[in-house]
Amino acid sequence: MNKEKIARWNEELSEASAQETIRYFLDEFGDTITLSTSMGAEDQVITDMVVQIDPSVRIFTLDTGRLFQETYDLIDQTNEKYGIQIEVIFPDYKQVEKMVKEKGMNLFYHSVENRKRCCGIRKVEPLKRAFKGMDAWICGLRKDQSVSRFFSQKVEWDEQNQLVKINPLIDWTEKDTWNYIHENQVPYNSLHDKGYASIGCLPCTRPIKPGEDFRAGRWRWEDEETKECGLHKR
Repeated sequence: MNKEKIARWNEELSEASAQETIRYFLDEFGDTITLSTSMGAEDQVITDMVVQIDPSVRIFTLDTGRLFQETYDLIDQTNEKYGIQIEVIFPDYKQVEKMVKEKGMNLFYHSVENRKRCCGIRKVEPLKRAFKGMDAWICGLRKDQSVSRFFSQKVEWDEQNQLVKINPLIDWTEKDTWNYIHENQVPYNSLHDKGYASIGCLPCTRPIKPGEDFRAGRWRWEDEETKECGLHKR
């Protein structure tokens, strides 16, 4: 992808709303754009926007095999509310079996290397499969979610997956997100009401305390700089 084109899109869409940004790229890429949802609050906002514009857009989520029951419940609730069918992508069971045999069920607690191997098998590899045939993807990153996301832009080139990456909510705040959810009656994960901010796999997620960083509840045993699963490399 031409870097000048990415820069031009960022300039042209700098003042565009999230809905305007989504509509622009749905028109630009047609059936080669997809929404990858983690079922988090931001992705639920984007799902609501996407479905209002074009309910036929492909939406998928990754089932790592270690998710909360509340996340599975939300998948069903979202499908029912919008009359859609979110595609569920699973990891390669042979890779999972090999990893568990070599390192144990809870390998991620023992080292960052182990945790990234687990994320790689359960998330990164399935994501690559899900992107086959796609030219662009939409996701729910916000700048203020973590240190590693601060310099993200509305439109980026995803070198790892060789796709255009669109972040319609990049300049939104947490307050913006929740105002939209409540005003538009968007279904969300009930764990958010119990102090969970960023919700991933059950063993790797905890509720956060008042004043803690948004990502503090993810991989609580690691330093802030390592708290990415590999889906959003910079």
